[in-house]
Amino acid sequence: MFGLLLRHFRERAGLSQEQLGKRIGYSKSQVAMVERGARPPKGVFVQRADEVLGAQGALIVAAPKPPKQTERTERTERTEQRSPLPDWFTPFADEESKAWARHAYENHVMPGLLQTEAYARAVFTSHYPTYDDDEIEAKVTARLERQKLLTRRPLPDISFVLEMVVLTRPIGGRRVMKAQLHHLAEVARLRHVRIQLMDPDREDHAALNGPFVLLETDKRQQLAYIEGQGGNFFITEHPELGNLFGQYGVTRAQAYTPERTLEKIEKMAEEL
Repeated sequence: MFGLLLRHFRERAGLSQEQLGKRIGYSKSQVAMVERGARPPKGVFVQRADEVLGAQGALIVAAPKPPKQTERTERTERTEQRSPLPDWFTPFADEESKAWARHAYENHVMPGLLQTEAYARAVFTSHYPTYDDDEIEAKVTARLERQKLLTRRPLPDISFVLEMVVLTRPIGGRRVMKAQLHHLAEVARLRHVRIQLMDPDREDHAALNGPFVLLETDKRQQLAYIEGQGGNFFITEHPELGNLFGQYGVTRAQAYTPERTLEKIEKMAEEL
């Protein structure tokens, strides 16, 4: 009943599931599952939906009542109340959201800022140790929220250098990957975004040590973020910081041009 009522108010407001999800801070799939009755609304979903859709309290009254509290549900609520972003990553995410420039090299998986919702969900579903469903949805929502950087005003300077395997590893299956490649091409066409593929046949490579992210904050402070199996850390001091910025410059010079990269992405998407 609640799902039907939610759909009624959403359609009355002229919003798609994706549009409603963005306005209330949840993913499209979460809205769809609530409307189908496949999942009860969690957290502040009901209150935010009621406000955005102008339901005047109808959704709050109709919302399913929570079950009797048990040890398991208490653990679930504690999980939901935690930020989907790790504590150590939150300061970087804050700087990222207002950065003047962001540059990244990735050799393994599609960068989070470029992922579609389906691809992101496949990534988190593959995680070990296994996340529960609510954790996956929270992390997908947080990842999509970070992508606002791509359309933020003023426009930031954004670039990526990607290894070819990032585009050929079929995370989530053929259908998910095909949509991901089309989305990647759309982002690559933005005037303030440059995406470059590394030539897989090169005999030299400046970034063999692994992936990293470079930021120039709104105050023009330079930062670097490195994540790997051995841990995650920030670099804020020279000469290491300057070396990484120099390394990225050489890596970009070794990669295909943005124009040639876009041609390859479009061709790969059509052939998949």
